[in-house]
Amino acid sequence: MELGSVLQFLENKTILVTGATGYLAKIFVEKILRVQPNVKKFYLLLRAVDAKSARERLHDEVIGKELFKVIREKHGASLHSFISEKVAAVPGDISYEELGVKDCSLKDEMWREIDVVLNFAATTNFDERYDVALGINTLGALHVLNFAKKCVNVKMLVHVSTAYVCGEDAGLIMEQPYHMGMAKRGDDKVDINFEKKMVQEKLNQLVSEDVPEKEITSAMKDLGIERARRFGWPNTYVFTKAMGEMLVVNFKDDLPVLIIRPTMVASTYKEPFPGWIEGVRTIDSIIVGYGKGKVSCFISGPQATLDVIPADMVVNAITVAMVARARQHPESVYHLGSSLRNPVNFSNLHDFSFRYFSENPWINKEGEAVKIGRGTVLSSMSKFYTYMTIRYLLPLKALQLFNTLLFKRYQDEYTVLDRKLKLVMRLVDLYKPYVFFEGIFDDMNAEKLRIASRETCLEADVFDFDPVSIDWEDYMMNAHIPGLVKYVMK
Repeated sequence: MELGSVLQFLENKTILVTGATGYLAKIFVEKILRVQPNVKKFYLLLRAVDAKSARERLHDEVIGKELFKVIREKHGASLHSFISEKVAAVPGDISYEELGVKDCSLKDEMWREIDVVLNFAATTNFDERYDVALGINTLGALHVLNFAKKCVNVKMLVHVSTAYVCGEDAGLIMEQPYHMGMAKRGDDKVDINFEKKMVQEKLNQLVSEDVPEKEITSAMKDLGIERARRFGWPNTYVFTKAMGEMLVVNFKDDLPVLIIRPTMVASTYKEPFPGWIEGVRTIDSIIVGYGKGKVSCFISGPQATLDVIPADMVVNAITVAMVARARQHPESVYHLGSSLRNPVNFSNLHDFSFRYFSENPWINKEGEAVKIGRGTVLSSMSKFYTYMTIRYLLPLKALQLFNTLLFKRYQDEYTVLDRKLKLVMRLVDLYKPYVFFEGIFDDMNAEKLRIASRETCLEADVFDFDPVSIDWEDYMMNAHIPGLVKYVMK
């Protein structure tokens, strides 16, 4: 398979990107605008009530980010005209048919012009409201697919999913598509129409009973977790993403489709500069909490491997995969991770974090350096529950008794501590499958793509996505953790 020139493929292309304010989507848009300014146009779908609000979001949440500083420096005073020519902010919402695009003339223009559609839109909260996650991650995927089918010049749809649609599978996890109805557990088939109907009926019931919005949210979150676990997925996020894949595979017809499954996406490795990150991602909540002195114990399975991949490598892989698909390359599912070829484990992450924050302590709001210790590493959930009981639950029970004897004098303190403890236990329950995850993601399709890129791509070095090249110590100590400190912990 000859890949040829990626830049030539991108030249004069019109690309629709959904979820355009999301982390990966921004990095993708920045990369293409920087390396191939002769791309014809980007349509960026943003949740907004009108065109003015969409343009404001584009400026504030995309172009205005430090991520785009290299492009700003390159174009200088002409940046505004360059962005105006190359980027169109489209108000819409993938939860609705035709992506919620209300401007008919704009919609017709998009259907005429678009060459490639990339669906980055997702809600990644593990315990998102089921109605919200179903609307975005599942039905939204179908809406994007149907929109892409109406584009007369469309070459392909790129659907960005997650490697963790595998649920709690162990061993070597293959790059296989999900077919309609496939469940991870039990004999029941996943019926997406039933899930949609059930959610609506539950919502109608709660509203008719005048249940407060806060309680509706709680009920919808519980329903999502319940339905996910019934079919063998650990949380609402990966369950609804798996159903989204099912719809894309089942209804794609003749449209060429790529399903991209990244693992834990981390900060940028090289481009546009090392260490750029936005938001607290999966492993980062542990690093941030540890650096701030708020996390003193860690849960880690003895065989658990952290599958981490820098965001710019994911974007490079997506771009090369697009070219391969356009050249009739048959592979359609790609795992993008590091666990098979260059694994990093929790003990490595713990050591890197300890060394970094020992040498560069976090300065808190009071201007004081936060001292961190090694912390306690717990190798099983039973050890974690014992630790929590001794360290927190028994003192809380004592406070409850003391509070009762003193006529609720310490009720506020008890309520706050009780709420915090319940939140921690819920979060641990949600993250438990990943802490003790024992799967390794096969990436044979991605490896074939890397080989083809090295041998036949004219710009292989510009679009590098080989995890073997990552020096984890250097990356974590000099890019990722400093990036967290600069962009997340500030």
